[in-house]
Amino acid sequence: MEKRIYKDAIYSAIAGMTKAFSHANRLEILDLLANGEKTVEQIATQTAVSVANASQHLQILKYARLVNARRQGTSIYYGLSSKKAYTAWKALRDLAIDLEPEVQRTMDQYRLETNSYPGCHFDEIHQDTAAQLLDVRPVEEFAAGHLNNALSIPILELSERLAELPRNKTIIAYCRGPFCTYADEAVALLKANGYKALRLEESYLDINLQEDQWKN
Repeated sequence: MEKRIYKDAIYSAIAGMTKAFSHANRLEILDLLANGEKTVEQIATQTAVSVANASQHLQILKYARLVNARRQGTSIYYGLSSKKAYTAWKALRDLAIDLEPEVQRTMDQYRLETNSYPGCHFDEIHQDTAAQLLDVRPVEEFAAGHLNNALSIPILELSERLAELPRNKTIIAYCRGPFCTYADEAVALLKANGYKALRLEESYLDINLQEDQWKN
């Protein structure tokens, strides 16, 4: 094979794969699936698109081998294909936070408006006995993987379950990562009810990505 043909074929194949990352809804879907398998209906609801559009995006991600599907009864569950699929999304996400001013500006503005600012990092609090980790993701995502010693109270249940949280500790809320708003909502609610609370900057996967999280 001639060298130019070889290189053109390689880079064309990679460029074709990267097209899967070129739509905002598909990026959000990757972010969601990193936290556990979901049906197309769940994805459509959480990304505010139609089921038909969610299905189309999933097929593109599946064709790019970033997403797998499995059938359980009458339902089809979608999940990330591998640890590398997550690390590719994370690298793109972190690059955007570092280099695209609008991303960081939007995050800062939202968190100031929701009274969830400032955040903290795991290496600052993981040995702090005066802190209590709070996972506010859905219970199925908590079951798929979570930080050690974290309490699970989904954001939709938090207002009714505040009494389960210690008042003598700082509550460190976390969710799906830097673009997820559940932790921001939790911190605002906790502060409004007299708790000392902070939002954790990292997600569970960012901190404690386990090899057995990925089946393939």
